[in-house]
Amino acid sequence: MPPKPLAFFVDAPAATKRAALLATLILAVLTSLVVGANLVVGENAPPPSAPSSGAEKAAPLPTATSASLSAAQRKEIEAIIKEYLLSNPEVLLEAQNVLEARMDKIQGERMAVALKDNAAQIYKSAASPIVNAKGDVPVVEFFDYNCGFCKKAFPEVAQLIDKDKKVRLILKEFPILAKGSEEASRVALAAKLQGKYWEFHRAMLENQGQANEASALRVAERLGLDMARLKKDMAAPEVKKEIDDTRALANKMGIQGTPHFLVGDKIIAGAPENLLELLNKHAAEVRKEGCKVC
Repeated sequence: MPPKPLAFFVDAPAATKRAALLATLILAVLTSLVVGANLVVGENAPPPSAPSSGAEKAAPLPTATSASLSAAQRKEIEAIIKEYLLSNPEVLLEAQNVLEARMDKIQGERMAVALKDNAAQIYKSAASPIVNAKGDVPVVEFFDYNCGFCKKAFPEVAQLIDKDKKVRLILKEFPILAKGSEEASRVALAAKLQGKYWEFHRAMLENQGQANEASALRVAERLGLDMARLKKDMAAPEVKKEIDDTRALANKMGIQGTPHFLVGDKIIAGAPENLLELLNKHAAEVRKEGCKVC
């Protein structure tokens, strides 16, 4: 999983250069805010208009704009802001943390709406492969067979399923990384029609090579599937529809990367180092509190 944006500031060798760059960017933004906030600077501030008599309306007060500020005034404002930022670099981290918190809140609110609006397709689609169909806690994973982080996460997902038989794993074939990813997904969904999906899925994610039609067919043959039927089913309309529907669902939910997990209505994006811990924690919370949408 890629590092969080905060790592941008703590990559030691380039930290000074990056901080200066960010300071410059913030400087430009703050300067524009100062200009756009209708502030009147120094000698440019006009005296208030005298109250008008009769029906005549008072003329509006002139305000500072990028045009009304002189070059010297703009330079002075920029110097003040730059000096403050360089003297107080922790402000950059504070701003980043606030921004991350706000973005997380916005994303969470949007996802909550998306989960509610698409609950039937997320949790109850008969076309999506399911492990432990009678489980009481749904765990949904959007994945790609060519995703290195999906392969990294798989042992922990498998451990969750092996130890907690009440978890209902719903797998969403989301091939976005390469042409071979969709080819492998087609083979996987064809294997589902022979009742061999989980075995095939496990073998593909444990395979460290590139996923494509050729590698997927080799795995299917090794597992003893009916190869003639498999190749025919790969072209079945329901196979294509499941992949297309998953892509459309991910787009509506704003999911752009893999893996992406939903534990009930709780979200785990990517493959954090403590994935199994989070999966177990959220599953316990869903059992205790219930799921509002699933």
